[in-house]
Amino acid sequence: MNDFLFGIYPYIGLAIFLFGSLVRFEREQYSWKSESTQLIRRGQLRLGSYLFHIGILMVFAGHLGGLLTPIWVWDALGVAHSTKQMIAMVAGGVFGSMTLVGLLVLLHRRFSDERLKALTNWRDKLTLGWILVTLLLGLSTIFISKDHMDGHMMTLFMAWAQHIVTFQAGAADLIAQAPTLFKVHMFMGMSLFVIFPFTRLVHVWSGFGSATYLVRAWQVVRPRG
Repeated sequence: MNDFLFGIYPYIGLAIFLFGSLVRFEREQYSWKSESTQLIRRGQLRLGSYLFHIGILMVFAGHLGGLLTPIWVWDALGVAHSTKQMIAMVAGGVFGSMTLVGLLVLLHRRFSDERLKALTNWRDKLTLGWILVTLLLGLSTIFISKDHMDGHMMTLFMAWAQHIVTFQAGAADLIAQAPTLFKVHMFMGMSLFVIFPFTRLVHVWSGFGSATYLVRAWQVVRPRG
């Protein structure tokens, strides 16, 4: 089971994430949207949305950079494993808490208003619930991490992630003895990519895609007179 969940399942999740998104964009472009409810009720939206989006983007960036940056880079910079562990715990705690507060505000807004509640389908409930549980699990791992301040456990997770993205064998063996809480958090996080193409989360692609407007060529809408 460990080999499947942490050696094979990551590739299944990434395949569904990428190809599912392409199929969704090709077949259901009119459903490719964030389905904003701002016109129905603006209250709490700005506060909750800002906290949630800023927090979760920083959490994602922290995971991406922390897991995929080769260990030798940190060593070359003179950053001790224990120091990186502390940085990860503090940054994860701050931005994870920010995300949690924002999410709770958005959940209260959505489910305390009958009109918004009626517009919330099962995919929305699944997405919000999945993110909430994943986030709570991630914040809970901080309490375990404080007992491993030497950074050894962290380096194992880094090695696992780098083995996965470089298609190296034996990735699952690296974290076979990791605490169960970490593994459940990782499974929930990987599964978020599985449900991604089937929910409103696809609008994240558009958010990143909008950055191309900074470098695209000028669009001529009429000839010069």
